[in-house]
Amino acid sequence: MYPQIQDPYGQYSNSSSSIPVSHPAPVTGIPVNPSPQYENRQFPLHDLYPHGREGAWSSGLCDCCSDVKNCCITFWCPCITFGQIAEILDKGTTSCATAGAIYGLLIWLTGYCGWIYSCTYRSKLRQQYMLPESPCNDCLVHCFCETCSLCQEYRELQSRGFDMSIGWHGNVEGQNRGVAMAATTAPVFEGAMIR
Repeated sequence: MYPQIQDPYGQYSNSSSSIPVSHPAPVTGIPVNPSPQYENRQFPLHDLYPHGREGAWSSGLCDCCSDVKNCCITFWCPCITFGQIAEILDKGTTSCATAGAIYGLLIWLTGYCGWIYSCTYRSKLRQQYMLPESPCNDCLVHCFCETCSLCQEYRELQSRGFDMSIGWHGNVEGQNRGVAMAATTAPVFEGAMIR
């Protein structure tokens, strides 16, 4: 009924059906070698391709003085730093004010147990960027070194390119503006054609 298709490479069987013998790998939509020009720009590239590999915290737990401003803010009002961290890790679904208020309320009601809430976000950060659980368990780090651990998480997100002061949506808008600017800018050639 249908004409036979010539098979110059021997991919198809000799039977009457024209089904390939070897099946190609299923299409997942994820490029094997991603190129920046084909990436989805709806969220920061930090989430797609983390900079580090396992075991690569950008700073140590006790490097609080490397960012004195954040260290002071975290010491006097840890709910601000926690809110900024939570907004970035929740990808904007939880606002900085909401997360900070919940954290502050837990501290106010219990006296100190805000670390139980904040240690879940340390675990989320570690899983997202494949970081080791060091120097010990996440809950122990937050229980005994709450301000140091919040400062370390803040610095980690900063080192991965986030501007913590503008939140998740500000980072996404900034990146989209940068992509739009790069797309509308005409290429510049150093040598001009001369006749």
